[in-house]
Amino acid sequence: MPPYGKFGIECDGYQSHIKDMDREKFSYSLNRDTFLTGLGWTTIHFSFDDVQNRPEVCRMLLLHVISPRLIRSTPFPDPALLLEKEILRYAYQLSRSIRPKDVCDHLQIDFRTARKKLQSLSFKGMLKPIERGTQIRRYDLTEKAMESLL
Repeated sequence: MPPYGKFGIECDGYQSHIKDMDREKFSYSLNRDTFLTGLGWTTIHFSFDDVQNRPEVCRMLLLHVISPRLIRSTPFPDPALLLEKEILRYAYQLSRSIRPKDVCDHLQIDFRTARKKLQSLSFKGMLKPIERGTQIRRYDLTEKAMESLL
């Protein structure tokens, strides 16, 4: 995944990682994670129980950590596409409908640009407009948008 990030995924079982761990092993584990962080790695920990019994939780958490760094690779991405990708990522992060004001505040852009970007994403099928009376004030993510974030 470089240049977008280096990730390590660790599946920790209760027996071997908690119950049987002494102070020295505990310190070693923390120092190893800190060392990898210093090298630019992000270590993502899951319990064995969650991997086995709640994989949807693991998937959601993994996407939450990795999605901000995922960009479909082109040598020099189009800034307009990067802006749209960031809007979709932010909408996912909000976990609710996104408004032009949200985009303005998050990206520090003017209202007209935010509205145009949201309309463009709606036209591409990434966002579903939510009408209130005769006006569109909010947008919801679509399945197509969720797939593009993966």
